[in-house]
Amino acid sequence: MSGWWQRAVVYHIYTWSFSDANGDGIGDLEGIRGRLDYLRWLGVNTLWLSPIYPSPMADYGYDVADYAGIDPRFGTLAQFDGLAEAVHARGMRLLLDFVPNHTSDRHPWFVESRRSRKSATRDWYIWRDGTGGGPPNNWRSHFGGSGWEHDETTGQYYYHAFLKEQPDLNWRNPQVEAAMHDVLRFWLARGVDGFRVDVIWHLVKDEQLRDNPPNPAYRDGMSPYRALVPEFSADRPEIHDVIARMRRVLAEYGERLLLGEIYLPLERLAGYYGVGGGAPHVPFNFHLIQLPWSAPVLASAIEAWERAVPPGAPSAWVLGNHDKPRVARRLGQAQARVAAMLLLTLPGMPTLYYGDEIGLEGVVPDAAMSLDPKGRRLPGWSRDAERTPMQWDDGPAAGFTTGRPWLPVQPDFERVNVAAQRADPTSMLALHRRLLEIRAANPAIAHGKYTPGPIGEHVLTFTRSAPASRCVVALNLSAEPRRVPMREAVGAHVLVSTSLDRDDFVSGALVLRPHEGVIVQWGRE
Repeated sequence: MSGWWQRAVVYHIYTWSFSDANGDGIGDLEGIRGRLDYLRWLGVNTLWLSPIYPSPMADYGYDVADYAGIDPRFGTLAQFDGLAEAVHARGMRLLLDFVPNHTSDRHPWFVESRRSRKSATRDWYIWRDGTGGGPPNNWRSHFGGSGWEHDETTGQYYYHAFLKEQPDLNWRNPQVEAAMHDVLRFWLARGVDGFRVDVIWHLVKDEQLRDNPPNPAYRDGMSPYRALVPEFSADRPEIHDVIARMRRVLAEYGERLLLGEIYLPLERLAGYYGVGGGAPHVPFNFHLIQLPWSAPVLASAIEAWERAVPPGAPSAWVLGNHDKPRVARRLGQAQARVAAMLLLTLPGMPTLYYGDEIGLEGVVPDAAMSLDPKGRRLPGWSRDAERTPMQWDDGPAAGFTTGRPWLPVQPDFERVNVAAQRADPTSMLALHRRLLEIRAANPAIAHGKYTPGPIGEHVLTFTRSAPASRCVVALNLSAEPRRVPMREAVGAHVLVSTSLDRDDFVSGALVLRPHEGVIVQWGRE
């Protein structure tokens, strides 16, 4: 299970919102290229771009109309090639977002598919007759309502796990698989280092399209999608054969990474490491986002995960992304520092979401926001607060653009920005950079063994150890001081605190201040 990703730190760039070079208010490839030196200074080494393909933007690029192009909002293929070259020149890697479960309803494949029941690409999508005057079965859309859309032209329904503008592809059709493999080869030939695969566990559906069973854990207030267990619409056994063939395509180009987006319970997620290449190289683990921010809960989940992961396989922990509320908003600024220390000291491959390194919280949408690019309100919820622009300095639009940003920046952008925090040695940005320096240089944190510590009500502790190097991570998840006994504390000192203001020696016990995390090391760095 070796690979360059064993030492990767992934930085997730939401392309719309990172940096705008042409002044139209939307982030673009040239904007990203202009910020590469900042990212190298920060200490990340792998960039993941949200979708950049031509799209009607019903779901901000996750409805792809052409897999072999660049949306003009973001730039050109020549600019992409320049970006890839610049990334590699700095010793970094570049990942693209691959969206294989569905296309846009404007994609030529689907346009042809819906033209006639005898269309050459009809079986590229999932078309069925209705039953009993309604949809073919009870499958639901993640965005609300039935997952089936009736099409007047041919009198059948097509399946969409997400928006009706995102019809699902039929991965049981070998022609679909071959076409998508060609997409992978197109970008691999241009030098990309791998792919984050969107909703990879959705690709294969039950051949008989059986109804999903009711979810006995469903309660009022949950998303209607969760009223059913998606037993037949996702996470099917055949998915592992599909992934194995995907990985063989990547192997044609050397060491290339397949990183899977998979929202499943821990025990099912662990199965996506698989055997014989029937799984992504690394599946994302979203439990730090999903679980209550409780020391016993987190400690139990991390320990269970460490037991479940095959020896030598990297984990991929995540604190934030483009679909979930930002960590600083969920937990508050003080605990966001503690969370950053947890993320960057756990084993495996961490993923940072752009802006989390400065404590970006995002702007909660008002009535004028939470619309898609066509001016339509997305069903269910708005994700705008997770996608507001990066704040670079205290100039107009926080340095994101010379025009009007597509979403507003935070009112406090004059204080919460990269330039201000680079000048502050105790800032959130300084903490992230220091943690990444330690992760790169300290063998215990970089690749050492994980050993859980005593589980307390408010304090989470664990040890990372490698030959001749040992560190204890102690995190106070409460607003009160907490005392942590330290056995064999002789020679131990605080390597770094989340406050960046102490390096004292530890003798017998460690007293954590409210909302403080520390890394304690035996011996000097």
